[in-house]
Amino acid sequence: MNKNIKKIAFIIAWIFTIPAFVLSQVSFWQTLAPITYAASISDIEDETSDVQKDLKKAEAAYNKSLQNLNQINGAVSSTQAVINSTQAKIQATVQTISRKEGEINNLNDQIKLQEEMLRSFLRDIYYIKNQPILGVVLGEENFTDMFSDADHLMTLEDKIINISHNLSDSKSQVEQDKIQLTELKQQHEQVLDVKVDQKQDLLADKAEVAADVAEKEATIDELKQKLAELQSDLNKLTDNSYNAGDIREAVEYASDKNGVPKGVLYGFLKMETNLGANTGQCTYEQVEKVAVARYKKYGSKYKASIALLYKRQNLFYDLVDDLGYSKKKKVSCSPSGYIGQGGAMGVSQFMSDIWNGYSARVTAKTGHGTPDPWNLTDGVMAMAIKLRGAGATSDSASAIKKASINYLGAFNKNYYEGIVYWSKNYKRLFSD
Repeated sequence: MNKNIKKIAFIIAWIFTIPAFVLSQVSFWQTLAPITYAASISDIEDETSDVQKDLKKAEAAYNKSLQNLNQINGAVSSTQAVINSTQAKIQATVQTISRKEGEINNLNDQIKLQEEMLRSFLRDIYYIKNQPILGVVLGEENFTDMFSDADHLMTLEDKIINISHNLSDSKSQVEQDKIQLTELKQQHEQVLDVKVDQKQDLLADKAEVAADVAEKEATIDELKQKLAELQSDLNKLTDNSYNAGDIREAVEYASDKNGVPKGVLYGFLKMETNLGANTGQCTYEQVEKVAVARYKKYGSKYKASIALLYKRQNLFYDLVDDLGYSKKKKVSCSPSGYIGQGGAMGVSQFMSDIWNGYSARVTAKTGHGTPDPWNLTDGVMAMAIKLRGAGATSDSASAIKKASINYLGAFNKNYYEGIVYWSKNYKRLFSD
């Protein structure tokens, strides 16, 4: 009896376990299935509409911040003009004060001279006025000459005293002018201090608003990138990718040349670009703008990343120039999920510096003089060469795992499992 109860309980538990197991498997395989299992056209169109609304709001906020920044720049310019004008006034006042000080020194010298002359005349007058009468009578000079000289000296005395008074008055006036000029200079200096403080505050506001503008600009670029990704998803749903026959031909050719299983190549092509349907939606100028804005947010430790970005950009421009493409040739956008830079090219999604490292080997395999990352044959060949170097000469899970880490630069579970799935089920890619 107990045995029967245990059997019944086991059967019931097993029955209830089946749906959970089945659902977990369905969920897993749906994440690896073609894009038609992941989203519908209407879902993507709805999301596109939402992103477009967000983009419109972001652009409005950006324009408002930009207008604010322009106003601050205008205020900084006008404040600087006042600072320059005030500094010029202070300089002119200082020069005038210096001239007044020179005038005061000159007047002091003249006053001293007049005082010295006055003292001399006073001594002479004193001498004449104090001569004994008997001495005058007995002497050769007569009374008239003596008193005439005294009267003359007294007249000069009066003149010198008047001159001294005038000089003193002039000195007082110049000293008063100097005091007023000094007060005016202090007023100018107070205005200058206020304007300099205002300018510093404006520059602080400018830096803050400029950072806000850069952040909003980066947000706009991210939203545009999201729109591009959604458009790419729509392209995938409508089969806007490389011709299936061309893909097969390129994969078989690269597989034969390098010994990498076709399934493995299909798996990597599917996970990297969905068989070439999404080889990039951004120009390198857009990549630069987004990446630099993010790097600068996190300080000097990202200087090396910025230097690498510009190195790759220069190599990219050289490459498209050699191939006759526009500088606006599309590459992968800077990732939205983490700090990094876009710029990956073609179906292999190689960065320009990595592509240069494989270019000669691609030429050796294909005979193409200037390999083109956007050429299906060249791109798949470059991918196969890299995968062979990473040990992907079999479709075993361990070989694929090692190669996926080498190719991506880190282990990603979904990426790895997607490659494993499609390496064994690649025929489903062309079943429609």
